[in-house]
Amino acid sequence: MKIFALTTLACLSLATPFTWSADFAKGVAAYQAGDYRTALAQWMPLARVGDARAQNFLGFMYDNGEGVLEDDVEAVKWYRLASEQGSAKAQYGLGVMFANGEGVPQSNVYAHMWWNLAAASGDRKASQNKSIIARQMTSQELANAQELARACLRKNYINCFKRKSSTASKKYTRSKRTQS
Repeated sequence: MKIFALTTLACLSLATPFTWSADFAKGVAAYQAGDYRTALAQWMPLARVGDARAQNFLGFMYDNGEGVLEDDVEAVKWYRLASEQGSAKAQYGLGVMFANGEGVPQSNVYAHMWWNLAAASGDRKASQNKSIIARQMTSQELANAQELARACLRKNYINCFKRKSSTASKKYTRSKRTQS
């Protein structure tokens, strides 16, 4: 099971017009209490208006089937939206999805790219995972992943997402992910 720390979440900015109907902190409290239906109800309106934290958590919920049917394609959608805003946790999540071929074609190159971006923002698990997966990649694949990460940074994370991959590499298993 994939686990993200929920203890370091900040309160929702008052800039969104939907604050009155959906509160990020209430969603966190509900999620921590196992009330996924309430968490979803709080986060969905926020995610739809672009709150990266809510988008990341929706990705996580769809990825793990918490309060919703597990849907990898929907998880990738929410992770991608949050990743384009620079969310390291969502970038980590996209790396996992690409490494496992969940909701996207399996690609070590794109897994490394997303973990590289997340690691650059200080995500230690992403740094560990990119090191592990790099040992499974050719030097050309590694160079491609690094160039994709640099290009993504130059574009401020916009349009870095790839739906199809020609990289057919060994699948990165859940057991390796949880060891990191």
